[in-house]
Amino acid sequence: MARPSPDLAWTLARAHLRRRRTQNLLTVLGIAVGVMVLIAALSLTNGFTRALIEATLRASPHLSLMSWTPGPRDTALEAQMRADPRVTAFTPFLGDKGLLTRPASSGRGAGVDFTTLFGVTPEATQVLHLAPEEGRLLRTLGQNEVLLGSALARSVGAFTGDEVRLLNSGQRRVTLRVKGVFNTGNYLIDSGYAFTSLGTLQALQGTQNITGYQLRLKNPDTAPQVGSDLTRTLPYTALPWQSLYGTLLDQLALQKRVIAFVVFLIVIVAAFGIANVLTLAVFEKTQEIAILRAIGATRGVITRTFLIEGALLGLGGLLLGNLLGLGISAYFTVRPFQLPGDLYFITALPVEVRWTDLLWVNAVGLGTTLLAALVPARRAAGVEPARIIR
Repeated sequence: MARPSPDLAWTLARAHLRRRRTQNLLTVLGIAVGVMVLIAALSLTNGFTRALIEATLRASPHLSLMSWTPGPRDTALEAQMRADPRVTAFTPFLGDKGLLTRPASSGRGAGVDFTTLFGVTPEATQVLHLAPEEGRLLRTLGQNEVLLGSALARSVGAFTGDEVRLLNSGQRRVTLRVKGVFNTGNYLIDSGYAFTSLGTLQALQGTQNITGYQLRLKNPDTAPQVGSDLTRTLPYTALPWQSLYGTLLDQLALQKRVIAFVVFLIVIVAAFGIANVLTLAVFEKTQEIAILRAIGATRGVITRTFLIEGALLGLGGLLLGNLLGLGISAYFTVRPFQLPGDLYFITALPVEVRWTDLLWVNAVGLGTTLLAALVPARRAAGVEPARIIR
């Protein structure tokens, strides 16, 4: 008995797909919609995460080196940082915490809030990337002047030119004049941080020492490694921004995973469409399958036939879904999704497409569709020709 040609499975798969064009098209569209939404959702989530991190790093250094025992400026460490090509800028700083109050005045009640206060030098503008006008205010801070975070200023009720009183952790008091406010878009920073000149905070604490150094790096992701290298033989503790905002990064990563899982359910539903199409095909073509088995078609040929059908439907849906997902991402790149400026820290939602996400989406999507096709394929291969023909 002549055996079927090797391309019999491909021939049968194409013939089956041509007969149910409308149903196949709806199945492909179902997969495409799921993949499109998944790619668009991940791209928007990536953009949101990147925007939040950028906002966070506007008023936060990439790396802080804090001395074990506060002392004067360390010339040896400064020389080492200047020679390190990974470091673009650094500044000495002195940190403190305190209670900020604004006395009541005519028409305004008193305001009070806690703050983390940083005494910095003009070089801080090279480490912190504030808006140009805010950077100018930071660079020109004079004695007993303070730059407040926007949310902190609102909480205290202080405006530019007002006087506020600071009670620091050492129970010392000083009156400061508000030179202006800064806004990073990260509420945690805008509601808790304030900057003054290094000399002002040193005078308040009665010292000439510094807490350590704040650094800006060429690549923020290298902060843990740079910190480890710089403090290997020096009495400093490295605090990279990833450690400082680790909870925030974990929350963003969890958010992306949850969104990806929820949207991926759409792909699973579409995969059931493939299983449904192939199951109906097996039911309708049981006699044809039995005849093919009787003339020599093996179980492997029948299984490959229906797996090829499922793969073609899945690949069609993945291709269309990728084109639609990338198209939507491109559209939102040109015309970003607008957000209420008074509710969110950004006024437009940015988009960031990552090739790793695309590879993951396509790999999982193809695997899901093949698994959906496997059950009807095995059922078709299990048809007994003698029983059906009789």
